[in-house]
Amino acid sequence: MKHLFTPYELMGLSLKNRVVMPPMCQYSVTEKDGIANDWHYTHYVSRAIGGAGLIIIEMTDVEPDGRITDYDLGLWSDEQIPALARIVEACHKYGAKVGIQIAHAGRKAEDAAVPVAPSAIPFDENSKTPRELTTEEVKKTVQKFGEAVRRAVLAGVDVIEIHGAHGYLIHQFHSPLTNKRTDEYGSDLTKFGKEVIQAAKKEMPATMPLIMRISAIEYVENGYGLNESMSISNEYKEAGVDLFHISAGGEGPIAAEGRPGTHVAYQVPLARAVREQLDVPVIAVGRLDEPSLANAVIGNEEADLVAVGRGMLRNPYWTLEAATALRKEIQLPKQYQFGFPNR
Repeated sequence: MKHLFTPYELMGLSLKNRVVMPPMCQYSVTEKDGIANDWHYTHYVSRAIGGAGLIIIEMTDVEPDGRITDYDLGLWSDEQIPALARIVEACHKYGAKVGIQIAHAGRKAEDAAVPVAPSAIPFDENSKTPRELTTEEVKKTVQKFGEAVRRAVLAGVDVIEIHGAHGYLIHQFHSPLTNKRTDEYGSDLTKFGKEVIQAAKKEMPATMPLIMRISAIEYVENGYGLNESMSISNEYKEAGVDLFHISAGGEGPIAAEGRPGTHVAYQVPLARAVREQLDVPVIAVGRLDEPSLANAVIGNEEADLVAVGRGMLRNPYWTLEAATALRKEIQLPKQYQFGFPNR
């Protein structure tokens, strides 16, 4: 039976276990230049030492005004490659594979003087009204995604994740709530996302998988549900996505009647549904910090990989601790072996 520490392979990607550190913004760029610094190095490399099979570097943006804040990572310039390459190389030394999430915040770009979006609809009453992108600007943004992916590949990553969730630009395009366009990107709500996928694939080695993060349910009045997101995801699968990272929410204030459950594993049924209906591998995420629960998600074949976010923020060595709790064999750093019980 498969478990959390069963190796996993997809195309040219080989992982030593099923534990994923998901992308989590650190808002820690000090010079506002999008370049990773010592905080990012320590943050990611410590999780590699801590045993994670796959580390996905936080939301990294394709242009300066595509950042949530000016303190986010970017890949709009070749000058940003070396600092990321240093992190990737160090993580590899400790047996972790590394991905990076490529994104654009769209209307949720808080520090942009004038954010851009599919349509001029603000996120909420406290947010700036975005400017609607012209058709030509949309096409140029697709190119910017491709250029960022090229830089990520040069930095040595093992996998690319495109951010199509949480109310950011790709999500804004495929959501009827935020895309009121009358051009080709309005008549086909998934056109922008599909073109980004195709642009990314052109820059990636043929054996490198492409991950897409999706909000399976919007949790907002008149927002889309699982049936609609299943159709969206199928379009993206046909365009070239190899693995889906299943999350939810992000495209508007969460009303009380639509609030997702606060119980553990509340998003796992969404991941399972996408996995079964689309016959595609998935990453499950959302309050899966308990090792026995994360292990069960794999053992019950509800997902192929499990992302542990807040648990890894609290404990860089979550994976080592989980192996101990589950009595699974794992390669411990020799410097830490005395700290763990004999197994």
